[in-house]
Amino acid sequence: MKEYTLILTLLFSLTTFSQTQKGIVIDESGKPIENVTITNPKSNTHSHTNETGVFNIDKSNIGDVLNVIALGYKKRTYTITDSEISIVMESDGFKLEEVIIQSKIAAINVISKIDLETTPVNSSQEILRKVPGLFIGQHAGGGKAEQMFLRGFDVDHGTDIAINVDGMPVNMVSHAHGQGYADLHFVIPETVEKIDFGKGTYYANKGDFATAGYVDFGTKEKLDFSSIKVEVGQFNTFRTVGLFDLLGNNKKESAYIGTEYILTDGPFDSPQNFNRINLFGKYSFVLEDNSRFSVTASRFTSKWDASGQVPQRLVDAGTISRFGAVDDTEGGSTSRSNFNVSLFKPIDENTFLKANTFYSNYKFELFSNFTFFLEDPVNGDQIKQKEDRNLYGINVELNKNIHKESVDLLFQLGFGVRNDATTNTELSHTLNRSTTLEQIKLGDIDESNIFTYLNSEIRLGKWLINPAVRLDYFKFGYQDKLVANYKTQTESQAKVSPKLNFIYSQNNDLQFYLKTGMGFHSNDARVVIANNGKEILPTAIGTDLGTIWKPFPRLIINSALWYLYLQQEFVYVGDAGVVEPSGKTRRSGLDLGVRYQLSDYFFFNLDANYTYARSIDDAKGQDYIPLAPDFTSTGGLSFQNWKNFSGGLRYRYMKYRPANEDNSIVARGYFISDFNINYTFKRIAFGITIENIFNSEWNETQFVTESRLKNENASVEEIHFTSGTPFFLKVGINYKF
Repeated sequence: MKEYTLILTLLFSLTTFSQTQKGIVIDESGKPIENVTITNPKSNTHSHTNETGVFNIDKSNIGDVLNVIALGYKKRTYTITDSEISIVMESDGFKLEEVIIQSKIAAINVISKIDLETTPVNSSQEILRKVPGLFIGQHAGGGKAEQMFLRGFDVDHGTDIAINVDGMPVNMVSHAHGQGYADLHFVIPETVEKIDFGKGTYYANKGDFATAGYVDFGTKEKLDFSSIKVEVGQFNTFRTVGLFDLLGNNKKESAYIGTEYILTDGPFDSPQNFNRINLFGKYSFVLEDNSRFSVTASRFTSKWDASGQVPQRLVDAGTISRFGAVDDTEGGSTSRSNFNVSLFKPIDENTFLKANTFYSNYKFELFSNFTFFLEDPVNGDQIKQKEDRNLYGINVELNKNIHKESVDLLFQLGFGVRNDATTNTELSHTLNRSTTLEQIKLGDIDESNIFTYLNSEIRLGKWLINPAVRLDYFKFGYQDKLVANYKTQTESQAKVSPKLNFIYSQNNDLQFYLKTGMGFHSNDARVVIANNGKEILPTAIGTDLGTIWKPFPRLIINSALWYLYLQQEFVYVGDAGVVEPSGKTRRSGLDLGVRYQLSDYFFFNLDANYTYARSIDDAKGQDYIPLAPDFTSTGGLSFQNWKNFSGGLRYRYMKYRPANEDNSIVARGYFISDFNINYTFKRIAFGITIENIFNSEWNETQFVTESRLKNENASVEEIHFTSGTPFFLKVGINYKF
């Protein structure tokens, strides 16, 4: 009898030792928590929660004690008492020592989590500034998408950075103003919960425009509380935000709506008359099998006037101020309506499916005048760019984990379709916004992108090897409405983009990585047709060698050496309606980031980015890439929940940089500091924000442009700029309920 008992006990031990425990981690209101680290010291195994708080941990049995760590929550232990685990975490102050450098391709995303926790955002510009090394500039009255700079790229409005919100693309292909135009103003900043970013061409699930990098924003599934915020400031500035929880503390369902309304005249001599309205709603539901389903709808409209870019010669002569205008009839209007449905469905303990489908209706009309009276000495050179777009798409990804004795495998198989259909995409020469003098371009564009990718992760001890491949197929169609005979012109092309990444994790405090991959950005459909489908998907080849290191519990340092090559291409210039060649380029550089927690309440951060950017085929001294930044830095000191106070002092610095190919004209650099402080009393928070506290004179955006004024006999090529905001004071109050 004892022998049988011994055998049964042994068999039971062998069976239970290989058991995999499945669980979920949630906060006190029932909201799932992502990227929680769960470890079992007894079996020396660990796991991390996915997007819905779910995890699987091997070699864990009833009676084992798990250690659970999540940023912003109290560390806790959990004793397994059942096969289904539900762990509730209690909110706590942010502690940098609890950061674990996870062994995954996008481990650097821990930086954005830290920055969101220590310096919350309250403007659309601040959302983008959360990406280390990403600089932005506004030059059209606050209504146009920001100009962006990243890794030695003047990204324009999004040509070389892919931006998504909840799986829905923000970049617009074949846009009336510029390829990849990414207007993020439809996002209410207070609804953003997470930022996923990556630099380079190394990610199989990122395709078009992901050359310099990508940024994915995720909105909150539910609100912790409802709130109403009101802000007022100089230059007739007013902003109000309302966030309203609709279902309360319901662990299965959540719903909320958000509204934002902004008015401002800006610091310019001619008022901007800017206004923007945002409406946002989200409903989420948890099914019995822990599937998660969400529906999001939003509407955004904006209208503004603009002073445009002013020539340096007029400011130097004292004819106009830095905030003056040559043609103050510039401006525009835009709107976007979005509908997005997302599903996360577990299939078994090692397999899950995530998908989303989306629809957007987008309208855009912009009036600009960059050259004044160069082309038309009588009426001036004002242009109108206009489009009406319908955007449809679907993304599906199947994730499969395979656990072996000495190796763990992850496979991700993705598929997606995107279609952009624009009507009457227009470039016209206009007068006073009301009279069309000449239609330069007018046509309908239909563009489709079908893609699939296979991403795999092989874990061998301390190594993570990530081979992947992506396949994209594009079909471009253009109907020119200015020709006599109806004809739809089409071209198509496919693109294969392989990736291979290596991650070595010495421990939870030190990681090295080598990333390599090929990517691309598409060209405007009008380029594709004009160029007969040749050189229309320029290849980008990149590599990163870097490290993430925690030398001390409250200090994180990330650094990377990188290189990026971009193939020859032809570019559609939306402001002129012409196609111009753009030669081969190479960029290399160094990224450095530091995050340090001085105490339980005070935090320091620093990012410095150096880039060497040159054209390959041009002669030395003639090979500068106009407006490519070669050194930028951001940083600051912030504090949270210190005797009911929070706030911070931040800076951003961009060095002087070449404005043309031979560096004979230089774009001015700048150093700008901002400050904010908030005090919370029970449910009410009072805040003061000061932008540009030292009232520095700076150029937010600047270009080398050839222009002629009405009284000039000859044109002049020089810097034209939009002046950055001077000292700007805002006060606000936020009531939570």
